[in-house]
Amino acid sequence: MFPPIPLDGWPKELAKLQVSGTELDDPAPPGPAPEGVPVLWLNPELEMSAGKTMAQTGHAAQLAWWELDDAQRKEWAESGFRLAVRKASAADWPALTDGRFPVVRDAGFTEIAPGSCTVAVEGGTHYCPTPRLPRP
Repeated sequence: MFPPIPLDGWPKELAKLQVSGTELDDPAPPGPAPEGVPVLWLNPELEMSAGKTMAQTGHAAQLAWWELDDAQRKEWAESGFRLAVRKASAADWPALTDGRFPVVRDAGFTEIAPGSCTVAVEGGTHYCPTPRLPRP
């Protein structure tokens, strides 16, 4: 465990974990999320660096974990913690952030305004059975 310290004073063990300068450009869209897995929906109105996105989705996965009982946690762990990350549609984002779903709210210390909703967690039908949006 490391106490809070200035960025220029980080121990080597901690500094090597920091993601920086990684902007990914994938020309192919990821396609639909695999059936049954939880989906971490990114806010369609926010631009985040790859490192920020990784941190926010990590927080979202932790929120999903806290929603589960021990048996559900075991089942999700045995699946290899399968999940998908996708950008939400502008039409779905209001429903994903209306209070029914776990949502990551940024503290505002880096590139996002304080209180911004960055990621919403929609549960899977098999692993991590947390709330889901109604689908036709």
